[in-house]
Amino acid sequence: MQSAEFIKALFEFAILIFSLCVHESAHAWVASRLGDQTARMQGGLTLNPMHHIDPLGSLFFPALIIFGPFIGFNLFSGALVGWAKPTPIITRNFRKITRDDNLTTLAGPAANLLLVLVAFVVLVVIAHVIPNGAAVVIGSFRASFMPGVSGDLHPLVLLCALTIFVNLSLFFFHLFPIPPLDGSRLVRNALPYNAMQAYDRISGWASFLLMFFLGGYVLRFFLVPSLGLVYYGLLSLVRG
Repeated sequence: MQSAEFIKALFEFAILIFSLCVHESAHAWVASRLGDQTARMQGGLTLNPMHHIDPLGSLFFPALIIFGPFIGFNLFSGALVGWAKPTPIITRNFRKITRDDNLTTLAGPAANLLLVLVAFVVLVVIAHVIPNGAAVVIGSFRASFMPGVSGDLHPLVLLCALTIFVNLSLFFFHLFPIPPLDGSRLVRNALPYNAMQAYDRISGWASFLLMFFLGGYVLRFFLVPSLGLVYYGLLSLVRG
């Protein structure tokens, strides 16, 4: 059992790195389409992790959350936080600065939702093409997330289930209005000038502490019902 859990943790960590790369590449791609070539010229359209990973946000904290339970250290149980190097954006290159900056900002979370959708569709397809597919998909999906639920984990179902979990986590986490997360940029663009100046003065340590506590507690408030909706949607589609 311990071996299976460790393999599951390795899957989760690899999916997180890939998903962060997709997130940041989406920012770069939309910025390029809207007129700012800064990230594209600096290689931001790549999915190469070496270009995107942040030692603290992509490696240290996610590894602590994912692998910590194996050494008795449980941090943010049931949630996952992570971030990559920010994609460089020069807003003056946009044709309509506020609109295009918001669209570029939303591209990252939207890319995470797209990965959720792709994984969900793959699960539905698996359920209909393999023998006893519905039972395999539902059983493996439940065993992936629900403590105490035993059963054989189908590798591809596990991969898709963890892709859904990781990318829903990243979607909600990056929309928190905490600098430098994507949600803070949307809030900043909506503020009047004086309030925006005050918002920009939030210290890095304050942001880090907010991310730490919100990532552990508030994130689960959104994540748990979202995974429930995915599960019941999957249940209705695979059992017809």
